[in-house]
Amino acid sequence: MWPGSRTYVHHPGMTIVFRLPVASAERVSFCYSAILEAVLSLHVLVEPKHHPVQHDWVRAMRRLSPALKREIDVFAFSYRAYFPAFLFPSPTGELLDFSSEIRRLRSTDPELVRLEFAIPLIGPQAGGSLPRDPSVLHEESFRQRLIDRASVEANAELAATLLDDPRAVLDRFADLLVSYWEEAFATEWAHLEPGLAASVQEAGRKIAGRGIYGLLESLWPEVRADTDAGSFSLQRPHDHVVDISPDNLFVLTPSVYVWPHVRVNCDAPWPLGLVFPASSIVHEARPRIPPTELTAVLRALADDSRLRTLRLIAERPRSTQELAPLVGITEAAMSKHLRTLTDAGLLARHREGYYVLYRLVPDRLAAVGTSLDSFLQTTDSLLAQ
Repeated sequence: MWPGSRTYVHHPGMTIVFRLPVASAERVSFCYSAILEAVLSLHVLVEPKHHPVQHDWVRAMRRLSPALKREIDVFAFSYRAYFPAFLFPSPTGELLDFSSEIRRLRSTDPELVRLEFAIPLIGPQAGGSLPRDPSVLHEESFRQRLIDRASVEANAELAATLLDDPRAVLDRFADLLVSYWEEAFATEWAHLEPGLAASVQEAGRKIAGRGIYGLLESLWPEVRADTDAGSFSLQRPHDHVVDISPDNLFVLTPSVYVWPHVRVNCDAPWPLGLVFPASSIVHEARPRIPPTELTAVLRALADDSRLRTLRLIAERPRSTQELAPLVGITEAAMSKHLRTLTDAGLLARHREGYYVLYRLVPDRLAAVGTSLDSFLQTTDSLLAQ
């Protein structure tokens, strides 16, 4: 049903860095979007192997009309590996209904639309080979590259239309979203929206309790937060350093369908933003700790010194030598506690120069409550039989 699968290529040496002072939560806003979520769900349909939690949705969408399936395939290049930046929500946090979002989408500058669709068409690695400058597509060399590349992808007709009439391509894309909404996604959105609102509230509580970097650190390893430097970064196919200022807000958008990835935009004129997995899908996808392991994890947590150690490591990775005096025990005793916590899967360690630093394993810690609740529910079920 969804042919032509491709894999997004990461470039480990290339990084987007956002500079955000620690005490700058006012430079961040929250918003979620029906159109953005719909397009992310289309990505799931054309790349189902990356989204095992969403296989029920993939199976359910077999019922889509043949004409709609064909249009989804025609535009698959734009959301298979790349993600059009014009879909990012406004940093004002304004929540629009689907019809209003469609009207705003149709009013997008055609020159910018041409570039956003050309980027994934022209380059084999999600657009890394095309400058983010709309004027380049008036140069014959780039126009020819677009046609040649699109021919390989069986999109030559669409590419030709894109060059001559980007408004027509945008309208066709918007029509696809309207048809998808009417056939399937309106009902799904009614189910999803309350959970996205709850994710915004949960993120707000994290920021209130631990600051903006408390939230960003929970998105590790996709997002690498450096509280001391006042920055966070993501590995992506280009290098870019971006300052998040009071006049250039950063919008955080929860999404069910983005899991297990995040999506980011760092380029003008589109809003700076990060799409991150909603708490509901994170909870659903979180691995459960087998009952045979759960006892060992709970035992590792059942010690005052180890709990204080975890709290200190939650602030930042630390070494045995740093932790021992802070907890008030010897280095030998601290080494034993760290070994217990590491054996339980709650900590991971890595070497930095002379020192071995310990950091939390967020998924393992988060899985404790989920696994205990699952175990208790199973026990209740057994007792009821």
